[in-house]
Amino acid sequence: MKRNRRISAVAVLTLAALVTGTGAGFAATTTPSATPVTTHAFDTAPATATAPTRSFQGTLPAPTGPSAAGEDVIHLTDASRPDPWVPSSGPRQLTVTMVYPAVPGTGTPAPYMTLAEAAGIIQRRNMPASSGVTPESLSSVTTHAFDGARPQRGKHPLVVLSPASENPRMMLTSLATDLASHGYVVALVGHTYEDSGETLANGQTPPCAICDDPTRIDFDAEAVSRARDVSFVIDQLTHGNTAWPLAHLIDKHEIGMAGHSLGGAAAADTMIADPRVRAGVNMDGTFHPVPMPGQIDRPFLMLGIADSHTPGSGDGIVWDRAWAALGGYKKWLTVTGADHFSFSDGDLLQEQAGFPTAPLSPERGMAITREYVTAFFDQTLKGIHSPLLDGPSPNNPEVLFQP
Repeated sequence: MKRNRRISAVAVLTLAALVTGTGAGFAATTTPSATPVTTHAFDTAPATATAPTRSFQGTLPAPTGPSAAGEDVIHLTDASRPDPWVPSSGPRQLTVTMVYPAVPGTGTPAPYMTLAEAAGIIQRRNMPASSGVTPESLSSVTTHAFDGARPQRGKHPLVVLSPASENPRMMLTSLATDLASHGYVVALVGHTYEDSGETLANGQTPPCAICDDPTRIDFDAEAVSRARDVSFVIDQLTHGNTAWPLAHLIDKHEIGMAGHSLGGAAAADTMIADPRVRAGVNMDGTFHPVPMPGQIDRPFLMLGIADSHTPGSGDGIVWDRAWAALGGYKKWLTVTGADHFSFSDGDLLQEQAGFPTAPLSPERGMAITREYVTAFFDQTLKGIHSPLLDGPSPNNPEVLFQP
């Protein structure tokens, strides 16, 4: 069966002014905010006719676990509600990438995204031809995931991933493949009409419907809508195998969720609304809205940049309130030298395209993200104690335990 692939690379290479609180990596210029804005190299890259054309070949890090990463793309329709952003389009449609523990050496290399998804990112960001980033090169980023790979036997915890605002689901591919290699089934959810384009079941790739209209940007509403997307996806994956033929791999009693930026806010909102989600991770996102005491009494990890997510400073003030409200096992970690996209594929692909990145190398940012998120889910979903979460580690001096 042919799989549709998309996102990350393009978002990464097109990181225009990004609002650290919301993670609007594609169109932060349309989002009024008092939060300091971080500008990435693509914002200032010259697009002159005489600029030499680069050759872009993106490669994500290989998974670190014993299993390979198999991949499927599925399309789901929620007949119970109209699309929240474009009601005239009919019921809510979602594209979801399923990544699962697979037998090494089986399957064929999976593309990063569809050509249409890649073209949507390039068009939205006005990427100059001199960058060397084309739909073909972006869609063919090496993911280390394999279409049609033979699954490992047994049942595995499910982890749902939600990307940053205006970022397609593929921006979290490297985290997804690593989790799968360590024995997790991962659902990467594309939130239709909220990014540069997700290829749907009918082959269409609609652009963002809310990104350029300040009157329609309501992050609280968007995060709550994402929570509804996620609960619907969980419903579909845990009731038979009509949505995904390999759904029997999922242990429906062990479900977690992690999100980047607005996706992190959605993780909290999903936990409030859906008790099936037993553990959550917010990677560098403002909470929309901030949880109230008693709403989340299950394990929760807050993982963010040191510049704005330390207690009492910047967005850390919001995190202070969320931290006080969390009632279960909890950890608050900050990463020195990281920027907002250190927790996604973004900085790594930007570096590979030849542009500057954060003081923390993209490779380290991704390694830290994978290691701590996996350790957190190992402890909370598998019951495997991880000393990594007990306190500072000499192997990871960038990671600070708060408060």
